[in-house]
Amino acid sequence: MDVVVLSDIHANIEALDAVMAHAGPFDEVWFLGDAVGYGPDPEACVQRLIDVAPTVWLAGNHDHAALGKLDVSDFNPEAREAAEWTTAQLSDAVRARLNACLPRLDDAARDITFVHASPRSPIREYILNAALAEAAFDSFSGPLCLFGHTHVPAAYDEAIDGAVRHPLIAETPLSLVGGRWLLNPGSVGQPRDGDARASYLRLTNTDADGWSATLQRVPYDIEATQAKILAAGLPPRLAARLEFGW
Repeated sequence: MDVVVLSDIHANIEALDAVMAHAGPFDEVWFLGDAVGYGPDPEACVQRLIDVAPTVWLAGNHDHAALGKLDVSDFNPEAREAAEWTTAQLSDAVRARLNACLPRLDDAARDITFVHASPRSPIREYILNAALAEAAFDSFSGPLCLFGHTHVPAAYDEAIDGAVRHPLIAETPLSLVGGRWLLNPGSVGQPRDGDARASYLRLTNTDADGWSATLQRVPYDIEATQAKILAAGLPPRLAARLEFGW
C-alpha cells in the first residue's frame, strides 16, 4: 500500500498542485486538516481535494474558523483577518464538504489514529516537543497516530524512558516496525521549519516490511502565491513568510 499524507494546505493551490504532481501514482490520500486559512485560494483548494478524494479527510482549526465553528478571538491578527476573509469566499458546496469533516478519526481497520492537532486536543494542542508527544501517547491505543497543525515535519517514537524524536530526512525512509509512533507530514502550503518547499509524507506498507515513512519536499511557485495574497488584500506578512518557510 502506498499512501500520500497531506496536512495544512492553507489555501495554497500552487503548493497543492506541485505536491500532487510530484506524488505520482498512489493508492490513497490521507488529509489531516486545514485546507483553508492564510492563503488566497480556499475555494480552489477544497475543490481540488474533492477531485483527489482523500480516504481520510479531517477538519483543522482554520477550517472550523472559516465555518464559524471556532472562536477566532485568540488567533493572531493576521490569522484572524485571513479567517474572516476566507469565510466570505466559500461556496455553499465547499462549506458543506468542510462541515462534514471531524478533527479526529480512530480507524480500527487500519489501527491508526488520525488527528489534526493532537489526540488529547484534536483541534488546538501543538505537539512541539518530546514531552508533549509523550503525553499524547496516552490518548491513543494503536501503533500509529498521524497529526498536523504545527507545520513542522516530525516523528516521535514511544520509548521506555519517554518519547524520542527522530529526524525526518527527505527521501530517506524511516521504518515504523516494532514501535508506537506519532508522525507529522509538515505543511503543504505554509511550512514553518525553515524550508520553504511544500512538505508531505509517503507511507508504504508491505507484508514483508510493514510500514515505513518518507518525507518529501517539493518546490513550488511561491511568487505566484505571494502575488495572489497581496492582490486579495490579505496581510503582507502572510506572503512574506512563505519565502522563508516560517
